[in-house]
Amino acid sequence: MTFTSIPIVDVHALVSGDETGRDAVVAELGRAAREVGFAQIVGHGVDPILVDGLKDAAERFFALPDDAKMDVYIGNSTNHRGYVPPGEEVFAGATPDHKEAFDLSIDLPSDHPEYLAGNPLLGPNQWPDLPDFDEPVNAYYESVFALGRVLLRAFAEALGEAADRFDRYVTTPPAQLRMIHYPYDPDASDRPGIGAHTDYEVFTLLLPTAPGLEVLNADGDWIDVPYREDAFVLNIGDLLEIWTNGVFTATSHRVRKVAEERYSFPLFFNVDHDTRVDPLERFVDADGPRYGGVTAGEHLFAQTAQSFTYLRKRLAAGEIALPDNARPLYSLGREAQRSAPAV
Repeated sequence: MTFTSIPIVDVHALVSGDETGRDAVVAELGRAAREVGFAQIVGHGVDPILVDGLKDAAERFFALPDDAKMDVYIGNSTNHRGYVPPGEEVFAGATPDHKEAFDLSIDLPSDHPEYLAGNPLLGPNQWPDLPDFDEPVNAYYESVFALGRVLLRAFAEALGEAADRFDRYVTTPPAQLRMIHYPYDPDASDRPGIGAHTDYEVFTLLLPTAPGLEVLNADGDWIDVPYREDAFVLNIGDLLEIWTNGVFTATSHRVRKVAEERYSFPLFFNVDHDTRVDPLERFVDADGPRYGGVTAGEHLFAQTAQSFTYLRKRLAAGEIALPDNARPLYSLGREAQRSAPAV
């Protein structure tokens, strides 16, 4: 199937516990995941005060001098947390993205066993020396993460599984929040702000502040995602594509270059690092699975290590290594399905 617009799904019945409307919302989410891989989520219940606090923190951080932001450079981290300067991230051999970012995740203590064991994605955040920054950012993270767990259970039900089929694997996952800044550029050209890609986790909940996001349909056309101030953009990630054997698709997307200043806040919802993700039996026919299984955290690290300059340098120097059977960049999603069979 192809699509020419992005569906809007009101999830109020899910977040409010309204059992009378719940089944209809679950069915809508399932259709959006099967047919598009994207949806605009309204009625989500996230407090606008938390959104305002996050935006204020982002504006103040990205207004800092470059040397102050580089004090928390992501390359100083051992668990992929901190400031991402322009040009640091490159998708699948494309031109460097025209953006800067700050990456964080579940803030575990420095004596947490996973961090002490050298897990490359878990541990403490690297916070900037900026007043009133980490508190509003963490408050927003916790609220949207809670929304993500509600949607994860709904996706399981839409697939005919028990509500906790995926949620049982959510305790301390590497679920990353990115604070992304696209600077004002009056000479904006066709060069992308973020190149075409799929997301590596289970799904993403994105809060943008301006237009620019585009989604690839089955005909190879780029479809605009209209900006809505009251909506999160939800998109299916690699792991749900693998778990459903392609029934849910990690639709490729990009950010086109726009002149106006733009902020974007994706929370990449994930399951625990060591979760094994294989196609569920109900979606595998006599021809066998279309996808080889992955370990959730290893897949995320492999994709990340192939797209960040500081990690590619560590790979080249032999300081780190990709997990066994790491997938190449951009090997999942609707565009990959159009060009070659999934493996």
